[in-house]
Amino acid sequence: MTQILTSHAGSLPRSPELIAANAARPVGEDGLTPEPTEEFRQVLRQAVADVVAKQREIGIAVPNDGEYGHLMGSAVNYGSWWSYIFDRVSGLELTGADPFSSEPVRSEPGNVRLTTFPDRRDWTIFAEAYQDPTSGITVGTQPTFPAATGPIAYSEAGRELVGQDVANFRAALDASGYDSGFLAALSPGSGSRIVDEHYGDEDAFLDAWVEAMRPEYEAIAAAGLTVQIDDPSIAENWDQINPEPSIEDYVAFTRKRVDAVNRALVNVPTEQTRFHLCWGSWHGPHTTDIEFRHIVDLLLEIDARYYSFEAANVRHEHEWTVWQDVTLPEDKVIVPGIVPHAPNVVEHPELVAQRIERFARLVGPERVIASTDCGLGGRIHPQIAWAKLESLVAGAEIASARV
Repeated sequence: MTQILTSHAGSLPRSPELIAANAARPVGEDGLTPEPTEEFRQVLRQAVADVVAKQREIGIAVPNDGEYGHLMGSAVNYGSWWSYIFDRVSGLELTGADPFSSEPVRSEPGNVRLTTFPDRRDWTIFAEAYQDPTSGITVGTQPTFPAATGPIAYSEAGRELVGQDVANFRAALDASGYDSGFLAALSPGSGSRIVDEHYGDEDAFLDAWVEAMRPEYEAIAAAGLTVQIDDPSIAENWDQINPEPSIEDYVAFTRKRVDAVNRALVNVPTEQTRFHLCWGSWHGPHTTDIEFRHIVDLLLEIDARYYSFEAANVRHEHEWTVWQDVTLPEDKVIVPGIVPHAPNVVEHPELVAQRIERFARLVGPERVIASTDCGLGGRIHPQIAWAKLESLVAGAEIASARV
């Protein structure tokens, strides 16, 4: 029997102790938080140890730190997959810039440009639902945003923070008997979506993010861990361009973001890299998502060994058939989402097994790691999130015995 491994996309439910400790951190009138206390650091270390132990208990084969380390910042107390980097990159400043309220941007053929968040095509089509607080739609808005007001660079504070991520995770792995795991990091393309008030050139700003993110990737890899590049911008940008561009124009626009990832990873071994693609994790209709078939070749151009992508939610589950027509290179592994991050229903292990088998029969069970569509932390109740992971492991065991 070939054991089909299991993993997840990154964010996991935070412990009550960590939530309380983070909420107790003082916030100044400017929205900034001071350097974390040693007491907070101790709570974080224990929380990372506990979340890794929980993954071991459930049977997750490829764990991470739950992205708990992204709470460690001393500048802006967000701790999300995207905004954690605000604490690690210099040249950013709270200016009042708000991508949720600025004027929409219009694209032209051959000149694709991102618009503002509220001008997304899905948000426009379903404006009534998005604006109804009882609809169940959540978009995860942030209270304040920084802007790039000077040259950006990975800061000394960032080096200290990623060092603490590595140390906390390494200690937790050793304590739970794991050999290794992965840590998530922002992609250059997603980083470049914040407001630019310095460079004045989209390509120059993207290049700056390549240089800014490279030290974080290299620090994670140097510790013998796998670097997961979180980059919904590859797929999600499609919905953030008005009017809808041609596929050709979008592919050309996106290939620059793919090239940026590869340049940032130049010193990281391919076997220690995995790439996470999603169509945006907010709970909404997603009727204007780009089809996977249009971007799967771009995904495979990224210099990674593992490719993580959404494959379980009802908007994209049917796209497993893409792999009937696309040849996965022999040295690559797919990490499809088998359990979605949005519904409160816990998937039956038999359904999980059936979803896994689709991929395993196409590319081989040894080249499939069953995962989640996106991060579970903060998106569903912790009790349900952990139950989904238990079902994922149970389903993988069923599939392993049958494939």
